[in-house]
Amino acid sequence: MRKVFQAELQQVGEEMVQIATLVEEALANASHSFLNADVQEAEEVISNDARIDFLQNQLDERSIDILALQSPVASDLRMIVGALRMSSSLERMGDLARHVAQIARMRFPDHAVPASIEPVFEEMIEHDKIIIAKVIELLETRNLEHVDAISRSKVRINELHRKVFDILASDEWQETAQVTVDATLASRYLERFGDHGVSVARKVTYLVTGDWNISS
Repeated sequence: MRKVFQAELQQVGEEMVQIATLVEEALANASHSFLNADVQEAEEVISNDARIDFLQNQLDERSIDILALQSPVASDLRMIVGALRMSSSLERMGDLARHVAQIARMRFPDHAVPASIEPVFEEMIEHDKIIIAKVIELLETRNLEHVDAISRSKVRINELHRKVFDILASDEWQETAQVTVDATLASRYLERFGDHGVSVARKVTYLVTGDWNISS
């Protein structure tokens, strides 16, 4: 029975990595469609989000079955409860990537944001890409060295998020209300994507050390 239990725990971990990998792909494609007005790619991100949702539900059902049938204790219990919470964060990251793609689709054939502000979004996206890549490595290895990189990228994303609002509030900003709304929402989605990455890192840190203290 113990071997079966350990195999089930390993499968939960593998499914978590699978979801995170799909989220990484969703972010890459959504951001490309956002920056390049690629409506076909945006449509693919939107439709593929259902796969992330399905896998999250499957992982949650498996975790609940383990709780009910195996009655895990101590570190095994923390791992299962942590998986339930981390899967929710990963699913939300997939949703946020979908939201970015939806902005690209709505504005096609125009670009979602004007060229003057694109470099800020490009840098935000690069840091979100670092975060999800490090989250995957963290889930695979539980090497907490990746947590520092996640935290550093999140700090920079916060700075860029504030910069977007400074630009939108400046006298030089002369874009339409719709463009302003799109830029505001896109910045918020990218900022929240990073938040959920930090949340996953915090939970893995707790599983390894018992300490919740990670900067964001």
